Amino acid sequence: MSDTAPEATASPGWRFAFSRRWLGYLAFAIVFAVACGFLSNWQLARSKEAAAANAVISANFSAKPVPLTQALPGLASYSAKQEWQRVSVTGTYERDHELLVRNRPFNGNPGFEVLTPLRTADGALFIVDRGWLPTGSRTDSPDSVPPAPSGKVTVIARLKASEPAIPGRTATGNQVGTIQLSVVKEKLGDADVYTGAYGLLDRQTPAPATAPTATVTSPPTQDEGLHWSYMIQWIIFALIGFFGLGYALVTEYRRRNSDDPAERARAAERERRRRARRTDADVEDELLDAAR
Repeated sequence: MSDTAPEATASPGWRFAFSRRWLGYLAFAIVFAVACGFLSNWQLARSKEAAAANAVISANFSAKPVPLTQALPGLASYSAKQEWQRVSVTGTYERDHELLVRNRPFNGNPGFEVLTPLRTADGALFIVDRGWLPTGSRTDSPDSVPPAPSGKVTVIARLKASEPAIPGRTATGNQVGTIQLSVVKEKLGDADVYTGAYGLLDRQTPAPATAPTATVTSPPTQDEGLHWSYMIQWIIFALIGFFGLGYALVTEYRRRNSDDPAERARAAERERRRRARRTDADVEDELLDAAR
């Protein structure tokens, strides 16, 4: 009979963490964190865009008007930083070439916007959006359009960029689907049309007795939204992914090494601390459970 004592079984330790399964979990956590990083960066970019748009509104909406030819030195000139910039121009409305923009809801009501070309002193046409009119009884046009002032008029307007086309939206006659200035130019049949930007009417002299409803009378709401909050949330989600992986890894380690004396000692110490943190309410609940 051998007197040799049986060898103690070696503790598994952390070797399991290098298995294919756990390496797969780690890869998934990394991919998830990278995706969260991209989404967080996207929200940061959105926040910067909103801040830049607000800065443009603050700088331009109530600023002193500048001459149209100074703001737009060429017919195709326009920069996004000029949105809402107030310009002044003197000319004569070409009332016979007025256009209506279809499908322009305002305060929840369907309607049209009225585009009237203004012939400037240098012979070019600047498109002025004179305002909004409700859909008429025939639904395909307003019941009536207040006429633009005749003769020379001085207009103060806010610049807006030419709009893109909307797929499937068409218009005929004196109507257009959007304020796409290249299409407006074709409708007017004039070579000298400002195609970079048009003007939302602010005021004009002389003022007519009746006019379409102004679509913009106060600055747009300057709200940067919740982009910063969302950006931080995505970072937290990435950290939660790694925290969850670490928690699962430690739990697995404790299960696999439950027979190791050192791990047993650590488990006993954790239990002791847990019991030390018990409140009076916990003790009362235990006594009530035992009495049942």
